[in-house]
Amino acid sequence: MRALLSAFTIASTVFGSAVVAENATVVELYTSQGCSSCPPADEILAELSDRDDVIALALHVDYWDYLGWVDDLANPAHTERQRAFARAKGARTIYTPQMVFGGVDHVIGSRPMEVMEQIEKHGAEADAVEVSLNRNGDTLRIDATQVGTFSGDAVVQIVRFMPAVTRDIRRGENAGRSLTYHNVVSSWQNAMTWDTGEPLAIEATVSGSDAVAVIIQDGTDGPVLGAAQLR
Repeated sequence: MRALLSAFTIASTVFGSAVVAENATVVELYTSQGCSSCPPADEILAELSDRDDVIALALHVDYWDYLGWVDDLANPAHTERQRAFARAKGARTIYTPQMVFGGVDHVIGSRPMEVMEQIEKHGAEADAVEVSLNRNGDTLRIDATQVGTFSGDAVVQIVRFMPAVTRDIRRGENAGRSLTYHNVVSSWQNAMTWDTGEPLAIEATVSGSDAVAVIIQDGTDGPVLGAAQLR
């Protein structure tokens, strides 16, 4: 294992607030407060956020800010992550609202039938990595074990997200609307690279009230191997 953050240590302590991921599908919605096509997709993500078999995350992007309303939830890193997924698929453009399922499949996020098809597809696939989380105060314990055929290095990512955020949009394409966004990503850290041939047991500091998810992925633009969340 090659640790990238000094806050992570090997651990064997027992904690509370435990959850073990069981084929939870990671759904990333790329959205913007300045996108008039996005509210229907935001509503679909809100419904997905209530499901135990889905880790639904809203990543606000910044490339529509020029339309007259700056999205204060946007992060250029979200835009770059979306671009990386596009490059991995050989796509030349990025757009909103886009949903990415398991780091692999992309659909227009406002099309409920296509979204549900992807949820069913990914829910039927076995995870390559089993992930369990325990939190005690500001300390998060992450345990992971390879259970599938994947071998090699994987990236362990810690994601913090706000369950609900409401914004009154005063300008731009959604001017005059009050919109509530769910599971809005507030931070995304590439915590370490893990050799999946060995069990993973680490601790991380997670202060504040934002919910937390851990996503283990083949690189940062490849398939999600396993994930879990604490809300």
